[in-house]
Amino acid sequence: MGKVIISNSSLNSYGFRVLTEGIDISQYKRNPILLWMHQRPVYGDRNQVLPLGRMDDIHIEGDNLVGTPVFDEKDEFAKQIKAKWDAGIIKMASAGLEVIEKTNDPDKLLPGQRFETVSKSKLVEVSIVDIGANDDALALSKDGNMICLSQGNIEQMEILNLINNNSKNIQMKQIALKLGLPESATEQEILAKITSLQSEANEAVNLRKERDNQMQAAIEAEVNNAVSLRKITADKKQMFVEMGGKVGLAQLKETFALMGTAQGPSSVINQQNQNKTGEYKTLSEVPADQIAALRENDFNTYARLYKAEYGIEAREK
Repeated sequence: MGKVIISNSSLNSYGFRVLTEGIDISQYKRNPILLWMHQRPVYGDRNQVLPLGRMDDIHIEGDNLVGTPVFDEKDEFAKQIKAKWDAGIIKMASAGLEVIEKTNDPDKLLPGQRFETVSKSKLVEVSIVDIGANDDALALSKDGNMICLSQGNIEQMEILNLINNNSKNIQMKQIALKLGLPESATEQEILAKITSLQSEANEAVNLRKERDNQMQAAIEAEVNNAVSLRKITADKKQMFVEMGGKVGLAQLKETFALMGTAQGPSSVINQQNQNKTGEYKTLSEVPADQIAALRENDFNTYARLYKAEYGIEAREK
């Protein structure tokens, strides 16, 4: 599998650029994680995408940060992305960077650049993406063909870059408008709004954690109750706890409600014998050592077989 350009110093679609010479890759090389669209699985949500694999041979070639993606072929989703990558359907990679220093130095600005230049940064992760911010961040191909990309939705990136910029003029108005405030809002009002939004986001995360913990406790309690009622055996407890996490508490309860008491070995044997009697056509076909038990436990079947054998009705005791 060929190399891919992860980043370079060209102007990206967000209106700023990252200097390749200032990217620190030392920490990333210790854990070269490869993600999909910058998504990280958190909170144990089974619906989230796991890492696709790793990025090998990370290094700088001229002004390009390059590497070779290696996909985890034991993961079904990663295999799907690898197939599209090998077919040339997906060609781009994107760097997840932590900004360390920025500069307004005119010598480091390019025509059309709207925000400061990131002069120092740290590579945190690399992602395979369908449309990246840097048009040069393409898988290197033999024929050198490039593809044309659209800018896409950059509202969140613009807010982050505007907040990090030290300018106090038009950018403050833009920040205010994007936060739903009038453009005349003061810096204190803007900061208060940002703090409020951060607080709401943290509260939402905490509520989700609390809800998940409560749900997990309720599922475990329901499974323990099913064990005590002998609807399931103790060795199946973990299996039903995991099932509850997938289908939800309501469906788990419904499942247990439809269950009878778990049967022991003797009950299973008796049930098998009862099922087998349905195959007999006459009483003489029933093993002699089972006739008495059949008459005692299932007189209706005994009577049916008795009449088929002798042509007369059997008498109950």
